[in-house]
Amino acid sequence: MAVTATTPTARPSTAASRTGAVAVTAALVLLVAALAVVDITQGTAAVGAPEVWKALTGRADPADASVVIASRLPRMTAGLLVGAVLGIAGAALQAVSRNVLAAPDTLAVNAGSYFALGLAAASGISLPLLASSGIAFAGGLVAAAVVLGLSGLGAGTVRLVLAGSALTLGLTAVTEGLLLLFPQQTDGLYKWNQGSIAQNGFDGVLQMLPICAVGLVGLVLLARRVDALALGDDAARGVGVPVRATRVTAVVLAALLSTAAVTLAGPVGFVGLCAPALVRPLARRFRAFTRSRASLPLAGLTGAALVLGSDVLLRAVVSADRSVAVPTGVVTSLVGALFLIVMAARVRDPGGAVQADRLRIRSRAVFVTTTAVLAVVLVGVTIAAVLLGDSKLLLGDVVNWAQGRAGQTLTFVLDTRVPRVLAALLAGAALALAGTLIQAVTRNPLAEPGVLGVTNGAAVGAVLLVTTVPAVGSWSLAAGAFAGAAVSSVLVFGLAARGGFQQNRLVLVGFGVATGASAVISLLIILTDPFNATKALTWLSGSTYGRSLPDVVPLAVVLAVGLAVAVMRRTELDLVSLDEDTPRLLGLDLGRGRLGFLVLSVLLSATAVAAAGTIGFVGLVAPHAARALVGRQHARVVPVAVLLGAILVCTADLVGRTVIAPAQLGAGLMTAVIGTPYFLYLLVRSRRRSP
Repeated sequence: MAVTATTPTARPSTAASRTGAVAVTAALVLLVAALAVVDITQGTAAVGAPEVWKALTGRADPADASVVIASRLPRMTAGLLVGAVLGIAGAALQAVSRNVLAAPDTLAVNAGSYFALGLAAASGISLPLLASSGIAFAGGLVAAAVVLGLSGLGAGTVRLVLAGSALTLGLTAVTEGLLLLFPQQTDGLYKWNQGSIAQNGFDGVLQMLPICAVGLVGLVLLARRVDALALGDDAARGVGVPVRATRVTAVVLAALLSTAAVTLAGPVGFVGLCAPALVRPLARRFRAFTRSRASLPLAGLTGAALVLGSDVLLRAVVSADRSVAVPTGVVTSLVGALFLIVMAARVRDPGGAVQADRLRIRSRAVFVTTTAVLAVVLVGVTIAAVLLGDSKLLLGDVVNWAQGRAGQTLTFVLDTRVPRVLAALLAGAALALAGTLIQAVTRNPLAEPGVLGVTNGAAVGAVLLVTTVPAVGSWSLAAGAFAGAAVSSVLVFGLAARGGFQQNRLVLVGFGVATGASAVISLLIILTDPFNATKALTWLSGSTYGRSLPDVVPLAVVLAVGLAVAVMRRTELDLVSLDEDTPRLLGLDLGRGRLGFLVLSVLLSATAVAAAGTIGFVGLVAPHAARALVGRQHARVVPVAVLLGAILVCTADLVGRTVIAPAQLGAGLMTAVIGTPYFLYLLVRSRRRSP
């Protein structure tokens, strides 16, 4: 009787679910169709809906028909295709990894493709579209394999994204270095990396269609196995599903789809993250969407709506002449960054946090010896940085210059070189001190100004002034950088503080803010004139090129104040870095102390960015190395970290301007090459320690 009673109620529920799913799908199809129609009518040419209709029916003026057939229809078709394959790829990656934050962007697939294509372009090889697609696929697949190998599928919701985001930062830095070294060979690659669906005819779309078809068919055939993975690895194996083979195949197919989109339109950011996130609530309401064969096409439709909607919104808000220069990917990246921040603030990841360094007790002799050795190394690096460059000098030349007895040529060389060396030294010291303060306050060994988005926020404020007011002064530039850093830090620390500065949440929100800031920077660079764009791109690489003594004065003042505060409040730093209860038991106002240290770290980061551009990972590496050398007492950590930071950035700047002279690489690019592997190493080490 019980079975008979429940059966009639179950069937209407299933039927209602199917009816609702059909209605949702139909509504989404209509939305995509409407956006496609609107997108065709938008553009710089005075070709509206009537002209488009005439072109489609063969009754239009030849000029209008050429605009519609050669430009607008291919652009709309590319938007549909790119959005659909990215949405499906993101849904597949999230399903096989059981990770709501997995996507082609967060798994470094796009960054790997960008790096591979940049490397090919820098070599001067001219490749057809299909060959470029193969190179992009190889780069994206290798990057995804590295991320998955370091983090492990199913090893925590956040760890995989942290590894992917860190690898993205490193690969992007190296690729931008190639852009600066080979400007002619890589012309247009930076703008392409922002993601634009503009097309010149249907050739690109037609060549990518077979690749997309292979990926889509493969995922549909794999759908039942992917559904089985949702039950857990053991349950999937119990029903005969090869877990590892299924995951590897799904990742390869998702990378193939992402590569097709990247080859056709460049990396259109975060569609693969946002589309499945929008589908997920529908799957909870309509059971028909819980199966991959239904959810994958729905994610594809949602992705198409996101890309076309972003393109329509851009052209509706920005004038037609200006919107042509703005890639659609900039808009989707801004939306995706917001999604990442919101999801990071809500996601729960009880396992996989990176553990803090173990308590080490070092003798005073070790501290004194370490400090003395680092001081000697710093002096040696500084002397080498002053003497080496485009022209090699002697110590006697420097002495003559200091006494005002040098010739005109020597004076010019040292007048331009010494400020660069000072900027590198002071910026490295400031970033190391800022990282030490942030890691102490948040008790998070992954925290540092670059990872948390503070550096990128400062870069937004500084680039805004660099591109709009080319003759901006040093103090004004520092003020603009501080304003940008303040806004980003309020977002990051404000959202993270709600959860008690949880490690994963803090870093993920920081990555989201950094991504949004990068999109804004790209927008500013693309819309500005070529001279300022090149200047801003060089400056973003962490270059000290063109610095003068007035440029480093604000940084020197802030660093002196920061060191004084850190030394005077060293005991408070020790207490804050322990736990929540001990400082309060000893009568310390924990909230006020945290706020003061965070404000100081933001000020240090902002002035460092204003003086030397964006330099990442120094605030991560220097404090870690200092604690490993002298223990965790901040009376010892602060001076050692500051010395290490100064040495690291000065050495990076020296190598960047001498090894491949007369060409130069910014110090930020060099530190990214060092910092990215170290960040990934911390994740691997924490994974091994996790139970």
